[in-house]
Amino acid sequence: MATKRPNQLFRNMNAKVAAIPMIVTALFVFVGGTGWTIVYSFTKSGLLPRMKWVGLDQYERLWGTKRWLVAIENLVIYGLCMMVLVFVIGFILAALIDQKIRFENTIRTVILYPYAMSFVVTGLIWQWILNPEFGVQSIVRGMGWDSFTFDPLYTPDIAIFGVLIAGLWQGSGLVMVLMLAGLRGIDQEVWKAARIDGIPTWKTYIFIVIPMMRPVFITTLVLVVTGIVKVFDLIVAQTGGGPGIATEVPAKYVYDMMFRNNNLGQGFAASTMMLLTVSLIVVPWAMLEFGGKRKNG
Repeated sequence: MATKRPNQLFRNMNAKVAAIPMIVTALFVFVGGTGWTIVYSFTKSGLLPRMKWVGLDQYERLWGTKRWLVAIENLVIYGLCMMVLVFVIGFILAALIDQKIRFENTIRTVILYPYAMSFVVTGLIWQWILNPEFGVQSIVRGMGWDSFTFDPLYTPDIAIFGVLIAGLWQGSGLVMVLMLAGLRGIDQEVWKAARIDGIPTWKTYIFIVIPMMRPVFITTLVLVVTGIVKVFDLIVAQTGGGPGIATEVPAKYVYDMMFRNNNLGQGFAASTMMLLTVSLIVVPWAMLEFGGKRKNG
């Protein structure tokens, strides 16, 4: 008599039971909270949430507000510069450390150390470094170069680049570690074959090594971009959004609308736009990573 196969539903029951808290948390906290935010972004909520439907009014006000437009412009400038420079700096540092240099562990720790700091500490450090009375400008002028000027945080047109310097200082270490892990995963036979064929080192990196590190680059890109979209602590600690609104960013706009201006509806609308931005990045990444693996499997 043939043995009846167990029902698929009851296979790996221990694992399924253990996953229940995670599933409940994901459904009620993340999905539920996200849905609640989106729904109330269409209401006229003030100090407290109110189900007074106003349609797209909050979004029309949002995109008609100069402060929000400045925040988006700053995020684009900061984001594009950050993505390009942090990858270039991080990869170059990883490539140099990958040459089996002396004191590698010490150098790697020193470069990664800023990432261990909070953004608040980083912002305060660079606020002092870029302060014209105490920082770089004061030191250089003290050496006799009286015409030297370097005060990006006090010049509205370039203030966002002063924030960018602090962001690069903190974020380059993480990218360096991820890139170094990817480089260490490259088979040494690849390097030997390239040397035998007489391929220059820089061409080996660009045309052979970097394409082989595609998963590392995609994962790093997602981490960097999500960090850019939600940048908040660094701005608050370093500039407070100033001078004026010169360094305003979407996350700070959301915070001010919800907790300072008592305008939850506007804050919900702005946070929904931020959520949409992150989704446009994360969803394609998930489809590339997990969809491709499932297809190959």
